[in-house]
Amino acid sequence: MPNIIALHDITPQQRQKIKEIAPSYELTVTKAKDLAPGMIRNADILLGWSRTIEEEALAQDSKLKWIQAWSAGVDKLPLRKFEERDILLTNASGVHSVPITEHIFAMILAFNRNLHLAVRQQSNKSWDTSGTFTELAGKTMVIIGVGQIGSHTARIAQAFGMRTIGVRNSGKPDPHVDVMYTVGQLDEALSQGDYVVNILPLTTQTKGIFNHERFSVMKSSAFFVNVGRGATVVTSDMVQALQSGALAGAGLDVFEEEPLPPEHPLWTMDNVIMTPHMAGDTDRYGERAVEIFLDNLKSYVKNGTLTRNVIDYGRSY
Repeated sequence: MPNIIALHDITPQQRQKIKEIAPSYELTVTKAKDLAPGMIRNADILLGWSRTIEEEALAQDSKLKWIQAWSAGVDKLPLRKFEERDILLTNASGVHSVPITEHIFAMILAFNRNLHLAVRQQSNKSWDTSGTFTELAGKTMVIIGVGQIGSHTARIAQAFGMRTIGVRNSGKPDPHVDVMYTVGQLDEALSQGDYVVNILPLTTQTKGIFNHERFSVMKSSAFFVNVGRGATVVTSDMVQALQSGALAGAGLDVFEEEPLPPEHPLWTMDNVIMTPHMAGDTDRYGERAVEIFLDNLKSYVKNGTLTRNVIDYGRSY
């Protein structure tokens, strides 16, 4: 009997749905640390991944055919080895659209209304009404890496009365993006942004793409938000831009080094809002991740194909 192993907690209702879709499969729900020797080697499908199972999952006699990652980012997974073994990989892209979009706007609105400063003043019992306050209406948001999160972010931006500009490899239009550019037109797009939102995955092409040159073409009044990957930004160049006034502020959820060292200058900069890589966290994460898995499972059982979030190993996303 073929096997499905889920390495994350799933509800009794979700387990029942899996059994209804794939009645010929045996389902095991467990933690990676509790796996008995040989269990992964004999699994056909994995829901989730752990570094501790890599050796057994990729053994020559492994039956593994498909991995449904629990995360949207797959840059930390052994993609080349999966490709060599012809293992299909799907991710959880789409799970984060709502929470990350809300996180982006939480940072932007906090910066616009000086809430990040007000919280510090509250702690010091300080009544200070100084500062510049601004609005989103009529401003331009540039979204770098328009996928499901970027499209949802653009839709909410339009609801605020903003103009939306997007950048994606294909240049394919999006209904919520007013103007779409290709990556080759990145600087042209960046130069127009009052708010620049980075949602890029980490690949060999995107590593360090936000460097001194990129920050120098942005407006000095621009607010930069990074909810993509920390290593897409050259942190020292960003810090220099923030300290020199070449960039007005930043909202950062991801960093080149995590956790950020306590001596790092970003901690004490008044024009920076930081969160500890939590933009995608939501109490509905498991629900949405399993929905993706169930959709794919239906197709896989029927004809051996996958319909959602299939990773292209050539592009690494």
